Formats: sequence, structure tokens, C-alpha cells
Amino acid sequence: MFYKEEYYNIVNPILKSSEFQKRKTYKHHGNISVYDHCLRVSKKSYKVAKRMNLDYKSAAIGGLLHDFYKEPWQEKKEKTKFLKQHGFTHAKEAADNAKKFYPDLVDKKVYNIILRHMFPLNKVPPKYKEGWIVTLVDKGVSMEVFKSPKDLPKLIGIKGRIKDE
Repeated sequence: MFYKEEYYNIVNPILKSSEFQKRKTYKHHGNISVYDHCLRVSKKSYKVAKRMNLDYKSAAIGGLLHDFYKEPWQEKKEKTKFLKQHGFTHAKEAADNAKKFYPDLVDKKVYNIILRHMFPLNKVPPKYKEGWIVTLVDKGVSMEVFKSPKDLPKLIGIKGRIKDE
């Protein structure tokens, strides 16, 4: 069962903030916004953690902020080295940005959830079970827009941009 009121009580300080609202204009995978993607990951992570009797608050917050990077990566024009591309770097940027804007909500567990959500692109796996939940839910939600194997590098942010259809 989804505890809608409880979920929104946890994440409303983030959802209502003008900084998070900006993510409605950031394209993520295909034509989905970062805002919508993160909300889906957060809700699903909350539900899984709740069912497993884990720290569903950290899962909800970490899921919501896992892609809280500064600028829309698909709009960047400059070329970067392979290991400096978005898929490899945005987790650290998102974790630092989340700590900066929501210091009362981002403790060491939430920080780790955000920092490690791109495993195995980021070599170090999540430390907490809730981090594994967010990592796996993020992969599942991202795969919902998976159209063909040739699009995978673009979807995970390690090659080019997906053209609007």
C-alpha cells in the first residue's frame, strides 16, 4: 500500500523548493524531465523500502535527489573525456548539491545513496540497503524509456544526446 500523505510529508520541503522546481525544465532520458524521473524513482524506492521495513525516509529523499545536478547535461555542447562524462560524474555533483540545498535532510546515509546510485559506472557500490534500492529502481525507471540497444550509452549519459522525436 502506498502511504501518499506520509510520502509527501517526507519530500514536500524538496518538492516545493524553487531549486528543485527548476528540474522540471531539465530533460533527462528522452523527453522526460529530471523532476518527473526523480519523483518516480523516489516514490518507487519509498514503497520498496517501506515493504522491506527499511529506512523509507532516506530512500524517498535519496531517490528524489539522486539526479540533483546543477545544469541540464543534455544541453552541454563541449566534448569531455570518457570518464568525465555525465554518467560517471553527476552522482558526486548531485550529492554535493543536495547537501548544499537541503542540509537538514541529507545525512550520511542519504548522501551515500545519492553518491553511489550510478554503480557500476561509479566503481564503489552503495553502502546501505536503501542505496541499493534507489540504484536498482533508478535503473528500472530509466529502462522504461529504453528504445533500442544503440540508445543505451546516450540514456546513461556517456555518449551524445538523444534527438527529440
